[in-house]
Amino acid sequence: MDVVVVGAGVAGLSCARALTDGGARVRVVERSRLAGGRLASRRYDDRFVDIGAAYLVADDPDFTAQVGSWRTRGLARPWTDTLSVYPSGERTTGPVRWAAPGGLRSLATDLAAGLDVRLSTGLDTIPADADAVVLAMPGPQALRLAPPPAIAGAARAQIWKPVIAAVLTYPAREWGDLRGAFVNDHPLLATVCDDGDRRGDGAPVLVAHSTAALATRYQDDPDIAGPVLAGAVGELLGLSARPSVRVHRWPYAQPEAVNAPYAVDGRVWLCGDAFGRPRVQTAWLSGRAVARALLA
Repeated sequence: MDVVVVGAGVAGLSCARALTDGGARVRVVERSRLAGGRLASRRYDDRFVDIGAAYLVADDPDFTAQVGSWRTRGLARPWTDTLSVYPSGERTTGPVRWAAPGGLRSLATDLAAGLDVRLSTGLDTIPADADAVVLAMPGPQALRLAPPPAIAGAARAQIWKPVIAAVLTYPAREWGDLRGAFVNDHPLLATVCDDGDRRGDGAPVLVAHSTAALATRYQDDPDIAGPVLAGAVGELLGLSARPSVRVHRWPYAQPEAVNAPYAVDGRVWLCGDAFGRPRVQTAWLSGRAVARALLA
């Protein structure tokens, strides 16, 4: 069986890995120059900063085993089960959040090892030279390839919100034991994470994620949102220093959950983190579910 997986994010790589392990011939096509999708890390000031997903949560047995493998090999580490909640400043305890010492993209690199992944390769239509094609991407992006009716319908039904991530690098740490924080009912901020704490190197770097409203407002010029987010973080945490600011806009960052593991129409499949709770785990499971269905 020949399969083309379009998209080298977590869903696509999970699908390709399971298909390859099951004996299928697979090639992964990715229009970006790097694999990982929103499992994204960017190098600033000689260290990687996580600019996409903030962490991993693992409560599915199969994904827990995958995270355990990453931990055994030093690629992932348990970060925290406690985050702050603003404006109250209280702490909330939940599942363990996992981070990656080398940046979360390193986990995607591990998934891609040994696979036929073709980067910087864009497509305009569904590939015709395969027994199956897996579109591992947000629905709005899949629509660009003119998929068959059921896939197009599932793609149009997905609802996504944008986010702007701001990387804030300070002269020194002045916020104490922050770890990470949910910011409720704020017009600008949704979350703030201590990247030095989650990466384990103590760097004076915070990563703020905007509200969808702010990301929509600055969709044509996200750089303008950087100082706005920096000011909001400084006010929230009582910081006096001004940080250097870098931003990245994610037009498809937060999906509303779909109650299905994937969509399919003939030989074309659609998967990703819209098919369940918006988590890295969901994307991994969705891609794996497609692979198992194809192999069956």
